[in-house]
Amino acid sequence: MHEAPAIFQDGECTYFADTCEPLKNAADKGELHLHAWGHALYPGIRLPHDYLPAVRSIGVWDAPAAQSWGLDLHCNEGIEFTYLQRGKLAFEVDAKQWPLHKGALTVTRPWQFHRVGAPHIGAGRLIWLILDVGVRRPNQTWRWPEWLVCSPAELHKLTQLLSHNEQPVWQADAELDSWFDKLAELVEENDPPEAESRLKLAINGLLLALMELLAREQIPLDEYLSTTERAVQMFLHALPQHAASNWNLAAMAHQCGLSRSQFSEYCRQLTNMTPMQYLTQCRVEMAARLLVERPEASITEIAYTCGFNSSQYFATVFRSIKGCPPSAFVAQSPVAVL
Repeated sequence: MHEAPAIFQDGECTYFADTCEPLKNAADKGELHLHAWGHALYPGIRLPHDYLPAVRSIGVWDAPAAQSWGLDLHCNEGIEFTYLQRGKLAFEVDAKQWPLHKGALTVTRPWQFHRVGAPHIGAGRLIWLILDVGVRRPNQTWRWPEWLVCSPAELHKLTQLLSHNEQPVWQADAELDSWFDKLAELVEENDPPEAESRLKLAINGLLLALMELLAREQIPLDEYLSTTERAVQMFLHALPQHAASNWNLAAMAHQCGLSRSQFSEYCRQLTNMTPMQYLTQCRVEMAARLLVERPEASITEIAYTCGFNSSQYFATVFRSIKGCPPSAFVAQSPVAVL
């Protein structure tokens, strides 16, 4: 049966779990060396459905020269650990640039949108592991694979270190370098059936080394990062970019995994508006921007583009928020005057 990539939501904009098509194409052309195993549409050898299903993708690429491709903005269906063993690489997480150098370790959670390359990747050797812990939003419960040997207390500590902190880039130590190197060696030199036990061992070692590294850093932990309020805050922050979609209260609550009354209460606490009032505010702000940017468009066209069902209703709510009708707003705009 054909497998589709996992789907993620940012507002109501749909993204797919990255399938690394540019990387696959570069490997097919011989522009770099690629060794990888993965489930679904991730690159490399396709793993059987029942083979360590939490290990969504694992691999290593070795680019001997600067490339003509990069990995655009995406999320993954798990927490992703990457290690730049050699070279330099441009990296972006949550719209912030992080230039990576030899020894850089990155940790990105499933809800963190990130890209690799600016826009292209440089020469370097990168090792990665994407491990699905069952979460897509920060307020969900992490479910670690049962084959991890960590004690419940250690898993709780590791979960806290990773979920109450969203710093994406760290400097790896010698022990982490050794475990990542072991992962790369397993994928480069073995077929999956021959390496299952050693792969489990290497992932256990890597996670324990990561926990010890983060604990030594004594990083400040913020419990708010894994709360339901934080999940709603992230949704509301993204909503202005997707305000034109066909939202209603039930759909917005569903995106946050909440009942309509729960979502409404969080929205009022964060915005001092009901969800529909906040959505209308986002749509009016979108319309105000388009009225200036697209002076050739009619008021009706702008109204429908921004998710309003009629130009009359659009004009009414626009006036109530902006203090003037859409036509007058265009005339008063500094850009229009210029």
